Amino acid sequence: MPDPTTAAARPWHALTLAQLDFWEEFRFHPDRPLSTVAHCTVIEGDLDEAALIAALRQLAQEAEVLALRFRDGPEGPRQQIDPARIPGLRYHDLRYEADPESDPEATARKMMERDIAAPIDLRQDPLAALWLLRVGARRWLWYLRGHHIGLDGYGVALIERRAAALYAQARGQVAEPGPLRPFAQYLEEEERYRASPQHARDGGWWAQHLAGGPKLAVLRKGAEDYGCSALAAEPALPAELPAALARAAAAADLGWPDLLTLLCAAWLVRDLPEDGTGRAIWLPYMSRLGSVAATIPALVVNILPLVVTRQPDETLAAWLGRSAASLRQLRRHGRYRVEQLAADHGLGAGERFFFSPLVNLLPFDPPHFAGCQARREVLAAGPGDGFNLTCAAAADGSGLALWIDADPASAESFDAACTGLVPFLARSCAEGAAVTPLAALLAGPAATGHPRLPPRVPSVRPIAGRLEEA
Repeated sequence: MPDPTTAAARPWHALTLAQLDFWEEFRFHPDRPLSTVAHCTVIEGDLDEAALIAALRQLAQEAEVLALRFRDGPEGPRQQIDPARIPGLRYHDLRYEADPESDPEATARKMMERDIAAPIDLRQDPLAALWLLRVGARRWLWYLRGHHIGLDGYGVALIERRAAALYAQARGQVAEPGPLRPFAQYLEEEERYRASPQHARDGGWWAQHLAGGPKLAVLRKGAEDYGCSALAAEPALPAELPAALARAAAAADLGWPDLLTLLCAAWLVRDLPEDGTGRAIWLPYMSRLGSVAATIPALVVNILPLVVTRQPDETLAAWLGRSAASLRQLRRHGRYRVEQLAADHGLGAGERFFFSPLVNLLPFDPPHFAGCQARREVLAAGPGDGFNLTCAAAADGSGLALWIDADPASAESFDAACTGLVPFLARSCAEGAAVTPLAALLAGPAATGHPRLPPRVPSVRPIAGRLEEA
């Protein structure tokens, strides 16, 4: 918990490589809400409102990353934890505060959308917002907004779990998980890793791994169409898909998130020549195993290129075994930052890799509040490049949802995904699919004749920039 010292007495720290990437993005686009991060937790039931308010106020004190302040100077950008930036809890009972003729929840969602669509000035604006909106006799919306320069998806999940623990504590119950650790501990660990022999070994592995592989596309951060994701869809999934996915994952000796990731990757390279150099599919990597960041909300996630190839007459089981081995190797060296990879490849200021296509898995349980049901909605999760597949579910795979996001230049891929991806996933999880040639599963029934699905913005929106014109 932050002590009451003034901001002037707090140390200033250098930004991590990941944070520098978002700082540079902000300098190019200071008037756009590209990297806003926002979650809404819908809580229904017999909630002890006073206990939750107390828990959220304590959470604001404990989650130091919510109180970040930035400055720029001759030595470059710096950051500190500023107690004056600790977000105050904003409470509204919209049953009475809203227009009597309006729907309280609709009012709440418009409030959240307006907040997400507002640019955040990293040089002067508070990064975080913390709201509790009552919209019914037994229904609340807990809204948490931050910025990707300080938070990733796992970091937000840590905050949500800690809020539930503090709620239990306020009601006289055991509070688990325990307190969040200080933000500075992550910064110190990251500095040690970058100065370590392991960092050099990881860099050597990546240099060898990517040598002779596919060319990695580059994105200019200052481009006018940066962060543009105009197309969005949330395809309906077969009710039996989560159970089929779990069975197929167990048979393949994989976790269901890895199986789903690899199946999405297989579909994305369906047009690749066999025995070619392959294609890079970008995957977020939590990068927290064995790290103090396991209990520190921060921007820790890395984004890594999985080079996917196909071989003639390869069965799904053989392809999964080979690709899963590559995925394990990638993760063994996954702490090596993608920003450092970019520098190693000669990318300069204002450039980064083009993270497309990208497959993002969010297998996080929603927070549990005793006596209530809670459901997490990802309202904003930063910019999207090109073509993105985002899958979210509880840790056991229940509640699985899929979002497809694309920029206008990827409209053809967007249409193909809307009609072909879910049937391929279902075919690949069916009994006997493992011994079927991957090429046959990818071909499947002819996709011609399927109606073009209209691009629609789903109710849950993982890309912040799309709300700019909302």
